[in-house]
Amino acid sequence: MKLNLTNKNAIVCASSQGLGKAAAIDLASEGVNLVICSRDQNKINKAREEILKKTNNSVKVIALEIDLDSADDINTLFSKAQDELGSVDILINNNGGPPPSTFEQLSDEDWQGAFNSTMMSCLRLSKLVLPKMKENNWGRIINISSVSVKTPVNGLFLSNSLRMGVLGWAKALADEVAPFGITVNTVCPGYTKTERVEAILESQSSASGLKKEDIEENIAQGIPMKRVGEAEDLSGLITFLASEKANYMTGLAVQVDGGSARTFY
Repeated sequence: MKLNLTNKNAIVCASSQGLGKAAAIDLASEGVNLVICSRDQNKINKAREEILKKTNNSVKVIALEIDLDSADDINTLFSKAQDELGSVDILINNNGGPPPSTFEQLSDEDWQGAFNSTMMSCLRLSKLVLPKMKENNWGRIINISSVSVKTPVNGLFLSNSLRMGVLGWAKALADEVAPFGITVNTVCPGYTKTERVEAILESQSSASGLKKEDIEENIAQGIPMKRVGEAEDLSGLITFLASEKANYMTGLAVQVDGGSARTFY
């Protein structure tokens, strides 16, 4: 399948590990030049080297230390992407999910911080890339979210609540920018083997007294495919949605969860 992504330019957020890194690797394998970022310069440099090795240095990869909770850092990220790559054709919005908790444990500051991290990072970067996408009459904005927008996950009050806000914004934006050849879609991973899910499993283990491995096995048994997902299960969908083949697909929220979400939409 020809995806026609060679020499497109992308920002992939929070891409030193997990789903962000998998998405960056998959896009680079299709010839996409990248700006990748993380709060940790050493980790993002290692991710850059891994991407270059896997693609035989065939694409340009810029690695930046960026805090996506900071409006100033987001402006810096966009400015450096423009300087290094020119226009940004593809934006992969991603940021570490809010921590697990019970509802009563959460303070007003927790809610405000999670809103800034989960929602404002998407809004700020999308607003920056849209003018050039409109000028080019082509663009892709893809948000990495969670299957919690389809069915709530126990103990993830911040994520369950705020990711629904991102989803509503994405759908409204998809309608607004569709006439300009820009698509806006959201991908919704279920339980996937990432550092984030490892933290959730550790939290559940501490709360229940069960072994983390037993909890993971119980989760797998509740998934029709009887396994927890891999980051690569999601990255292929992201690359497809970024491609010419997905020109007529926008406003979607697509789960990649082995069939675990029991919904019809």
